[in-house]
Amino acid sequence: MPPLCFRRPCRRPEEDRECRGPPARPAGTKRCQGHRTPKEVVKSARLSFVTTASPLTFHVHCGRMAAFLGAECVDMKIPKPVLLLASGHFCVDLYSSMLAAFLPFLQDKLDLTLSQAGLLVGVLVFSSSLAQPIYGLLSDRFRSKAFVVLGPALAAVFISCLGLAPGVKMLFLLLLLAGVGIASYHPQGAALTHCVSGASNHAFNMSIYVTAGTIGFALGPIYITSVIGLVGLTSTYWAAIPGLFVTLLLYLYSPSPAAFPAHQRTSLREQVRGYVRPLLVLYTLVVIRSITHSGISSFLPFYYMEHGYTAFRANQFLSIFLFTGGAAGLVGGWLADRYSGKRMMSFSFIAAFPLFLGFLVSDGLWSVFFSGLASAVLLFTSPVNIVMAQRLIPRGASTVAALTMGFAWGTAGLLIPLVGSGIEYFGFNFTFALLALLTLPGFVLTLFLPADDPVGGSVVRAVGIESQAR
Repeated sequence: MPPLCFRRPCRRPEEDRECRGPPARPAGTKRCQGHRTPKEVVKSARLSFVTTASPLTFHVHCGRMAAFLGAECVDMKIPKPVLLLASGHFCVDLYSSMLAAFLPFLQDKLDLTLSQAGLLVGVLVFSSSLAQPIYGLLSDRFRSKAFVVLGPALAAVFISCLGLAPGVKMLFLLLLLAGVGIASYHPQGAALTHCVSGASNHAFNMSIYVTAGTIGFALGPIYITSVIGLVGLTSTYWAAIPGLFVTLLLYLYSPSPAAFPAHQRTSLREQVRGYVRPLLVLYTLVVIRSITHSGISSFLPFYYMEHGYTAFRANQFLSIFLFTGGAAGLVGGWLADRYSGKRMMSFSFIAAFPLFLGFLVSDGLWSVFFSGLASAVLLFTSPVNIVMAQRLIPRGASTVAALTMGFAWGTAGLLIPLVGSGIEYFGFNFTFALLALLTLPGFVLTLFLPADDPVGGSVVRAVGIESQAR
């Protein structure tokens, strides 16, 4: 059977030749080798990953799979601390997405207006996003694992107790405290994942960490809705059990930042100088994307309930909306290695507008289909923003991307109350249409981005930075 080869063209013309399968096997080597001879040949059917900027080539031959990049191959083994930190990220994002699912039930119990519901969303986004740089600085200074240990516990306990709140003031307090846990976990969780990852499989481990958070964020509404259906709104504190269990595991087994050497800091002011304009454009684009997506997702259950669906079914539709957007970010990372980030962002903003309109004018499952597709198209460029910031300021890519994304999501969160007020006065369709219309000036702004070319591996190296912005 001939070997299967999935290969992108080499960047150097002299190497851009057809892959003709494995060459003659030198004495003393294993059977499977690609057209670029590595220093080591994979000895089993395990997938291997090579960390260079060269194009990635997969060969499947004689039941073995290997990745050849013209460098040493290293098995992609996931360290146990990475799995543990990914579990914490899963829990934190699981609880952070529960508020939108809680709101229909809290509205019936406390007679909330949509403006008040928007304020609640804004409080959570403000405390969990804008405060992240502060907790990042604190964790770097004190170098204690308390931030990753207490983060899931705070998020789990205070979000799960929302059903017990006797009034709006208590809801605000619970959300502020939950935001502390969410904001404190992300910077140190991503930093520890970087520390425990080897140089050869850092990107792979970071992708595990980020993907765990994406899955948790999508499953949050389904999980809390199921808990409410089983034990009722006044007993939702039972939903905190997974978070407390993961907290115990993190306390017992998570690595301490003090065990790793501190990195020397460089001046952000010097790094940003000369790049203020493109960074400001990127920041504005993320704000536009965030207010559109968050504004719709925060009130999506109310929208479907107005169309005759139960709160449980409406929250299922919300999970579909969130999951498609999160999963599309992984696809966008793969595409950004092959296409210009500027073109991808332009396509994202211009294509999302008609899809959101299709969501508003359709009914039933077609509405769910268009909403999920619009969410995917709008969010699939999330890694692209990180990569473009990384290219502009390579020495401070992590810090700049975290600050840009964190403050952008926080700014969008502050505008969510206006969305609730707009729905009260103008209705769902008009307000959602205005949010969708924001993608058009976003498309115009993408034209002012600096031209860029796809660079192999850059998106993968930056994928871990996204976790600091959530």
